[in-house]
Parts: sequence; C-alpha cells; structure tokens
Amino acid sequence: MSDSLGFLVSDVSRLMRRRFDERARQIGATRAQWRTLTTLSRNEGVNQGALADLLEVEPITLCRMIDRLEESGLVERRRDPADRRAWQLFLTEKSRPILAELRGLADDLLDQMLVGVDQASRDVLIGSLDTIRANLLALSTSASTEAVHG
Repeated sequence: MSDSLGFLVSDVSRLMRRRFDERARQIGATRAQWRTLTTLSRNEGVNQGALADLLEVEPITLCRMIDRLEESGLVERRRDPADRRAWQLFLTEKSRPILAELRGLADDLLDQMLVGVDQASRDVLIGSLDTIRANLLALSTSASTEAVHG
C-alpha cells in the first residue's frame, strides 16, 4: 500500500502542477511566478534569503526570479531599516489583480478536480492529508533531533 499511496500522491501532485501550468500560461504566468507571488503575499516584508527558504529554492535562483518580477513591476525591493545590507520584498499594486486571477485559476482547477467527490469525502481527504503532513513534520523534527544528539 505504501508504494501505491506514495505513487498516487505524487502522480496527483504532478498532474495538478501540469494542469495549472497550462492555465497559467494562458495569462502569461508560470507556476514559479505564481508560487513566488503567493508565498510573498503571505510574507510581505521578508528578505530574499527567508523567501528562498520558504520556497525551498537556492537564493540565487530566487534572486533571478525576483529580478524578473521586479522588472515586470510586480515586486519591489525596499531597504530593510534594521539591516542596510538587506532588502525586504513587497508586492506592488500591479501584482494584485494577477495574483487574484491566478488564485481564480487554481480554484477553478480544484473545483474540476473534485467533481464527483462529495463534501464529506473532501473533508475526510483534507483531514487525512493534514494528519499525514503533521506526522511527516514530526518525523523530520525527531530525526533532526536524533541526528544532532545521536
């Protein structure tokens, strides 16, 4: 079962990303841009290093993405008042309608994905995935602690 569950979760995730990419390209956006903008919208004022950690990408990769988003007028860098060497990142007003449109695309995709799945089953699925995520996070924490104290 673990092989089929892992494969199924991975395959659903892959297909979701592919279908979202198809929709996002219609408005000239990429999944990487959407992910960056969405994460930034939840963490405005964060610096590039912290945003790279949140996105689980290398800082240089994010730097290039932020450069492109800044050139497009979607993100702005502001000096960090607490650290003159650091820059804080903020969304611009121009990014907000695009982010809303991308969220709408994601919501539509989710609705289409869940056709035929009743609300009770959706609630059970979400609850189960939340539990699995929490279990995996706890394993990661205990594994890190064991490694340090090993």
